[in-house]
Amino acid sequence: MAELVIKDLYAEVETESGPKEILKGVNLTIGSGEIHAIMGPNGSGKSTLAYSLAGHPKYTITSGSATLDGVELTELSVDKRAKAGLFLAMQYPIEVPGVSTTNFLRTAKAALDGIAPKVRTWPKEVSAALQRMDMDPTFAARSINEGFSGGEKKRGEIVQLDLLDPKVAILDEIDSGLDIDAVRTVAEGINRFAAHGDRGVMLITHYQRILRYVEPTHVHVFVDGRIVAEGGKELATELEVSGYDKYLKAVQA
Repeated sequence: MAELVIKDLYAEVETESGPKEILKGVNLTIGSGEIHAIMGPNGSGKSTLAYSLAGHPKYTITSGSATLDGVELTELSVDKRAKAGLFLAMQYPIEVPGVSTTNFLRTAKAALDGIAPKVRTWPKEVSAALQRMDMDPTFAARSINEGFSGGEKKRGEIVQLDLLDPKVAILDEIDSGLDIDAVRTVAEGINRFAAHGDRGVMLITHYQRILRYVEPTHVHVFVDGRIVAEGGKELATELEVSGYDKYLKAVQA
């Protein structure tokens, strides 16, 4: 079972003019079998939440806590947060020339599990994961994301999710820049992961379209560094129609 508990979390980002507070008291619990959609306008702090939880050095958690199955993540290094069971799919996946996708994933899996996958069977596992995401198995031999299209990079993030099998997945705008077929494919990958039943998902998105294929158990409106409204899938439908204006005005009032 998995449970990510975020309590009164504050965080700041380093800017040219000094630290700027972005997260202003986030409270959220993601349990096993739950898919939480985090929706909000640009600049509201959604990505800051993702990167702060993952341990990006640009972001500093100034107070509050985030625990995964009772383990305090804010006290851990990036790699130990991953070992604790946290996974981040980045909004803008980076290219890593010279490191093949297969070798990267095998090294990551070995670090997480404490034992390296078998050389004889691992390539088959990677190939199968790529095929599940409608990616050519030859991508396994290519450097990570090098020469990949935007959609291929996003599907590659779900391949990583599939093979590394964390406790809780944070997916930062995994649907941005995807055409409709790629959205469906990515959604199928998320649903396969969630179908384990003992995993949690934080799905950060601007739009409802991926929620047509991924059924959220909870929807949260994120404005000005905190959650200002919560509901079910009907809340996402409302946001698609009316936008975030009333929530922005409430915060500014």
